[in-house]
Amino acid sequence: MGLFSFLTQELAIDLGTANSIIIHNDKIVVDEPSIVAVDTNTQKVIAIGEKARMMHGKTHEHIKTIRPLRDGVIADFDAAEKMIRGLIRMVNQKKTQLFSPALKIVICVPSGSTEVELRAVRDSSEHAGGREVLMIYEPMAAALGMGVDVEAPEGHMVVDIGGGTTEIAVISLGGIVSNESIRIAGDEFTEDIREYMRHQHNIKIGERTAEDIKIKVGSALPDLDEPPADYLVRGPHQMTALPIEIPISYQEIAHCLDRSISKIETAILATLEHTPPELYADIYRKGIFLAGGGALLRGLDKRLTEKTKIPFHVAEDPLHCVARGTGIALKNSHRFKFLIK
Repeated sequence: MGLFSFLTQELAIDLGTANSIIIHNDKIVVDEPSIVAVDTNTQKVIAIGEKARMMHGKTHEHIKTIRPLRDGVIADFDAAEKMIRGLIRMVNQKKTQLFSPALKIVICVPSGSTEVELRAVRDSSEHAGGREVLMIYEPMAAALGMGVDVEAPEGHMVVDIGGGTTEIAVISLGGIVSNESIRIAGDEFTEDIREYMRHQHNIKIGERTAEDIKIKVGSALPDLDEPPADYLVRGPHQMTALPIEIPISYQEIAHCLDRSISKIETAILATLEHTPPELYADIYRKGIFLAGGGALLRGLDKRLTEKTKIPFHVAEDPLHCVARGTGIALKNSHRFKFLIK
């Protein structure tokens, strides 16, 4: 650290479709939902993160809640910039500073990002005050966060199921050998649950309720060793608009998520197909690492293991895995060649 290190603030940002996490000095300082509430008249930000999430689906005409990221990429440029700026401000609100330090940011992006999408992330970060912006691909960050030696001459496979995208990559010698990025992940599961409740039970539910169902009784297998208790869902009947209450079991959710999970399985098999045989042997020996919020879905690792015949290991802290890896990349940014300048 040089004499002027206090003039530069280094932040690692995991800008996720569902949650955004900021790491500063190896500590998670911000962990908030990726959502912004804006006043529709003045376009000023009213709330960011958890406060905005509480307003989601409950607003009147003068307040609008926006999720700036869709499928892992920036969908609303203006809102994304406001959100990044607000999150960075949360890091600094605890300190009283005479001036704002120059920001060096490492931010993670989906491995299937196009040039335009990378440009959007870079521009948003620069507009929000980033002096130097580096980027890292999500599966690479996830592998670093799990303590994998990414620079070793052996194959490691990472499956990162986030909110907007599922990232599947084979990593060796500090680079991505083969990868697949599909836009089926947590958000898609939530949407499946909403659809199912509408068709099967004639009950209308919002995004937040569907999210709660996924967390409480979400499952990838119809028979679990430790089944969760049924979850009571309340809402209006579609035809009569009268209130109804329905208990939902994990078997039902396993059934309604089946199609989306099958697509993830297909993508994993496709990635394995394109993997060079030497690396395939390494992966078969070591197993596949599972990260991201989707890794918390009950029975998912078991189902994927049965499908691929390769053991799956869930990361210790799957939700913060990518963010921690981004933090490691930030600390060693001079060393790692795979950071995108």
